[in-house]
Amino acid sequence: MFNYSELTARNAVYISEELQKKIRNTRLLIAGCGIGSSIAEIALRTGFEQITLVDGDRVCSHNLNRQDFCAEDIGEYKVSALAKRLRAIYPSCQISEIADWVSKENVRALVDGANIVFDTIDFLSLDGIVPLHDEARLQKKVIISALSVGWGAGLMCFEPENEWTFRRIFGLPEGAFPANASYVKHFRPLVEHLAPRLHPDVVEAMSQAFKTMEDGSPCPAPQLAVGASAVGALCVTAVIRLLKGLPVKGAPEMMIVDLDALLSKPGVRISAE
Repeated sequence: MFNYSELTARNAVYISEELQKKIRNTRLLIAGCGIGSSIAEIALRTGFEQITLVDGDRVCSHNLNRQDFCAEDIGEYKVSALAKRLRAIYPSCQISEIADWVSKENVRALVDGANIVFDTIDFLSLDGIVPLHDEARLQKKVIISALSVGWGAGLMCFEPENEWTFRRIFGLPEGAFPANASYVKHFRPLVEHLAPRLHPDVVEAMSQAFKTMEDGSPCPAPQLAVGASAVGALCVTAVIRLLKGLPVKGAPEMMIVDLDALLSKPGVRISAE
């Protein structure tokens, strides 16, 4: 069986030996294992071997267009199916599976066991997102929120010393739990603010989702495999920069990668003439 050195051998030059040791010793918490599955797999392949997975959801057939699951996983808890996949890639990894929703009751223990927290909880679940951010800030842990954005991804990094909190950005009162907080009320302004920077398809998809949810119907926004993969790549790159001691733009700035728009921009000319 191959070992850690063999797993990470081709990271050479891009990742120094010292940095690889930091990566190996860094404990990640991935809260939400839908698009979080992309983060988990890319992180593992990069050398992060201590990962806690938290999600109370089960794999559905409609997840397979973008999440790291297979048809045989349908009906299984996402954390169990994802842990099985990660162990198949690198059997010596240390994966903790928590088949439960993030809540104010369990969030302290979850965050306590991590160095860096990823928030990829469905935005409809404010009762899990808000306690997670509150606890990460209380424990002075970096928390990265990420979401699929059409043909790309968006990321906000919340470092403990940043005055911009999740509550502040989305207009939630400090110190109180937002009982019955409205997804539409708090997230529509974000989409409207970002609209000039977003692909028109994203704006249209979110507008349709908001209209449906105003009627009280659940309506997860459409997502693509390209976007989910971009989330994983963007998040792991951000964490590696932090471990290098390099800056990552923090909230309230959202870093957005749009691969479709990128392909319409001038490239690097390679002709020798």
